[in-house]
Amino acid sequence: MPDHPLSGGSRHPVRVISRSDIAALAAGCAVFGTGGGGAVHTERLAVEAAIDEYGPVGVVSVGELTDDDAAIVLSGIGAPSVGIEMLGAVGQAESIVREVEEIIERRVTAVMAAEIGGSNGVAPVRWAAELGLKVLDADGMGRAFPEATMIAMNVAGLPSPFAVMSDVVGNVSVLRTVDLGWLERHARAITVASGAISLGAHYVMTKRNAPGAVVEGTVSRAIQVGHRLLRCGPGSAARRGTVDPVDELVDELGGGRIISGKIIDVERNTEAGFTRGSVTVEGVGDDRGRLARVEIQNENLVVLEDGEVLASVPDLVSIVDSETGEAISTELLRFGQRVSVIAWACDPLWRTRRGLELAGPAAFGYDLPYVPFVAREPAR
Repeated sequence: MPDHPLSGGSRHPVRVISRSDIAALAAGCAVFGTGGGGAVHTERLAVEAAIDEYGPVGVVSVGELTDDDAAIVLSGIGAPSVGIEMLGAVGQAESIVREVEEIIERRVTAVMAAEIGGSNGVAPVRWAAELGLKVLDADGMGRAFPEATMIAMNVAGLPSPFAVMSDVVGNVSVLRTVDLGWLERHARAITVASGAISLGAHYVMTKRNAPGAVVEGTVSRAIQVGHRLLRCGPGSAARRGTVDPVDELVDELGGGRIISGKIIDVERNTEAGFTRGSVTVEGVGDDRGRLARVEIQNENLVVLEDGEVLASVPDLVSIVDSETGEAISTELLRFGQRVSVIAWACDPLWRTRRGLELAGPAAFGYDLPYVPFVAREPAR
């Protein structure tokens, strides 16, 4: 049985991210994105191009941070469906880093992903390569979440004294809100005004405040998960045998397969800077006769069958291609796709009272009790 997918990080910490790691990083981040964080395909190409131009990116663990280090927490903000069509601008991340350096009066030395999920988990490698920085082997969620309040640093009680945002036009905004709830409201309003997509930073992590306030080892873990998944890809030796990529993925994550089938209905709308809706999967094979609905708000939030909750936030739910195991982001779900819905346990911090308050079902408006996901034996 593998280590917990998040707790304690990867069994094989990554020291340097080279071009050969990017496909695995993208595949792993897509899985941990639980449908959100932005589609990884375009960002994967951008990161590969950046490494070709600037070289591999060094990785530093939380335990290796020195008194001179400052890691800026960066992420894209907005509706993933818009992010497919509106690409980021050259220098967008640099403008934020320079603004942050003026505020904190010290040099930024590393980039940390706000969320390891989706393109927001992949893009920090590009930003680090372009800016000559390292990547911190950690993130703020261990997955993807849609709102600023839903971050590990908030669970730990760390304040966020300021935030910096930049859009593709070149506008830079500095926000000093009274708490993360107000930051979410203001940042979302600015993002909507910027075309429903923007880039932002709202924490600076150091040797003093990072331990215990971030989810450690998640960059290495995403690469590890991605490499195992890619070893089962089309044309691989494993694939020519009897290996099922979805089974391999579920085993690596210590999770469970909820249902396999085809998508028969997709309801998806972009509103207030979010992609909201639901997806209905009709079971096939051993799952024939079953119907499961996945509720989404950027990410996959709740899986329901006949009124029963099969899995819910803060545990992770991913919809993956049944043939390849590749995770499908919410904006790319289509009628007729053959998919499997899988789930696995979140990082323990999200199962605390404070974690559930911030990111449990009630935080998304569901009048449902949180029941920790436990993998069930397949009905064979």
